[in-house]
Amino acid sequence: MPQVHVAAGSNIEPERHLAMASRELARQFPGVRCSPWYRNRAVGFEGEDFINFVAGFATERPVAEVLRVLHAIEALCGRPRAAPRWAPRSMDLDVLLYGDLVCQEPHLKLPRPDLLKRAYMLGPLADLAPDLVHPTERRTIGELWQRFDRAAHPLVKVR
Repeated sequence: MPQVHVAAGSNIEPERHLAMASRELARQFPGVRCSPWYRNRAVGFEGEDFINFVAGFATERPVAEVLRVLHAIEALCGRPRAAPRWAPRSMDLDVLLYGDLVCQEPHLKLPRPDLLKRAYMLGPLADLAPDLVHPTERRTIGELWQRFDRAAHPLVKVR
């Protein structure tokens, strides 16, 4: 059964929306585990700080079905599908890894290409699954996080 890892982030009422998303993730994917939550600056635009975490779960659902569920959770949190990419958001849920799946389709790239560039994705994933081997880098997530320039991308643990 594939292990799926999803990044969650919000900068519009983040505590409320992330709590709502984590409850819905637990309802949809029993056994889900969540990393600590971290605050970080907005990336790609000027805006309020984000709070982010990573969730991990095992599922037999195909990746397209997982994406459909994640989009429904985003909508539940008030995010329209047509929301601009680099803008404030009530909820952003992104599949980082779906087992060892490597996919380069127009609307789905796995592993998520910016996973290794974004502290708010890689750091919480390292908390949750440090021994997980990245499917294309062939290094553990913990090792990749150790090599990451954390000083340039500070995270502040909030819970």
